[in-house]
Amino acid sequence: MNTAIKVTNLTKVYHLYDKPQDRLKEALNPFKKSYHHDFYAMHDVTFEIKKGETVGIIGKNGAGKSTLLKMITGVLTPSSGSVETYGKISSLLELGAGFNPDMTGMENIYLNGTLMGFEREEMESKIPAILEFADIGEFIHQPVKMYSSGMFARLAFSVSINVEPDILIVDEALSVGDMAFQMKCFKKFQEFQAQGRTILFVTHGLDTIIRYCNRGIVIDEGKMVFDDSPKMAVDAFKKVLSGNFYEEKKSNEEKSIQTAENSLPLKEYFDRHIELDTYGNGKATIIDYGILDQNNNPSAILDYNSTFKIVLKVNFSEDISDPIFAFTLKDAKGLEITGTNSLMKHVKTGTFQAGDTSTITFTQKANLQLGKYALSLGCVSINETGVEVFSRIYDAILFEVIGSAQMVGFFDLQSEINIQS
Repeated sequence: MNTAIKVTNLTKVYHLYDKPQDRLKEALNPFKKSYHHDFYAMHDVTFEIKKGETVGIIGKNGAGKSTLLKMITGVLTPSSGSVETYGKISSLLELGAGFNPDMTGMENIYLNGTLMGFEREEMESKIPAILEFADIGEFIHQPVKMYSSGMFARLAFSVSINVEPDILIVDEALSVGDMAFQMKCFKKFQEFQAQGRTILFVTHGLDTIIRYCNRGIVIDEGKMVFDDSPKMAVDAFKKVLSGNFYEEKKSNEEKSIQTAENSLPLKEYFDRHIELDTYGNGKATIIDYGILDQNNNPSAILDYNSTFKIVLKVNFSEDISDPIFAFTLKDAKGLEITGTNSLMKHVKTGTFQAGDTSTITFTQKANLQLGKYALSLGCVSINETGVEVFSRIYDAILFEVIGSAQMVGFFDLQSEINIQS
C-alpha cells in the first residue's frame, strides 16, 4: 500500500455553553433540553497523503490546523469520521506535549521512547544521536522545567526524528528555535524526504511551504478549502486572507480591485492593530492606505521580486504646498531597513487646497529577504523650523515576503555570476 495517512469525513464538534451552569442544566434536564450551541473545529475533511510526500498545512489562526493534527496523532478523538495511518508516527505538537516538566531531559527521552513502544535498551542505542542533535550540553541532566523554549524545542525535535519514524508530524513547534537550529531541522527534513519518509507539518512560514513541500493544504474555518501544489496553495491562502477566495469560487471571473473605485476603504482589507501609533498636527491626514500586489489586489503577502504598490490617500484641511509623502519598512526586530519619500525621488507634489484629497502610489519590487515586515507611512513638510509632521502612522500594516530565494542580509542585489576557465 502506498498510503501513509487517510482522513475520511473527519469532524470535531465542541459543545459551547454561554454559562457554566448551563452544562449542569442540560445534563439534568428530564426532557433533554439543549443549552449549548455547536462549534465545528473541524468539519467533514477528507484527504489522503501518499508515502514519501511532504505536506504543509496553512491557515489563519483558529482555522483548525492543530485540531486536525491532534486527531491524526490520536491526541483528540473525532466526533465523526475516521483517520487511518500506516507506519510508525512521531509527532511534535505544541511545546510541552509528552514531556514531564519535573523529570530531567534524559528521563523524558526514555519516557517518550516508552510511549512509542521502544524498550529501554533500544532507546539507549539512540541516545548518542539524540544528544548530538539536541546539543543542550549538561542541561540534559536538569529538570525540563528549567529549559528555555529553544532548548525544549531542540530536545523534543531531536527525540521525534531519531526514533526513525515512517511519518513525522510537526505543529509549528520549530518557530521557537534559533535560525541555526531551524536550518538543521529543515536539513533533516530533506534527509527524510530522500529516505522516502512522510512529513506533515503546520507552519505560518509560507516560504517554508514553497521551499520544502511538494503539496499544500489550506484549512479555513474548520474546512479543507484547497489542496494542490505548494505555490497554488500559498496563492489560495493569500486570497483567503484578502477575502477574494470565496468570491472567486462563486464566479470564475478574476476580481480586480481598483483602489480609487473601492466601496470599502483599502485599509479594511488588512489586519491592523487595534490601537495604531499615529500623530501629527492634522493639517493633512492619511485617511486610507494599503498594499496592492502584482495583480492590483490588496494583499499582505507578496511574492519575492514581484512588483507591488504602496498606496495612501491623504485629505487636506489647510492649504499646503509641496507636502512630502513617505514610507518606511521595518523588519520583525523593529530595525528600519528601507524607505523613500517624494523629496528623495525629486517628485514635485504640487499645491493642495483645504478639502482636497489626493491618492499617492509608490511602485517597486519586493526584492527583500524573505520574512515579515511592518509598513509605516507619513505626510510631512520641511520648513525653516525643521520637519512639520501633518500625519504619520507607525506600523500601519504587517506584511510578508515569500518565495524560494536565498540570500544574506536584508535585500537581494540580484547579482549575476559568470565563471570563465
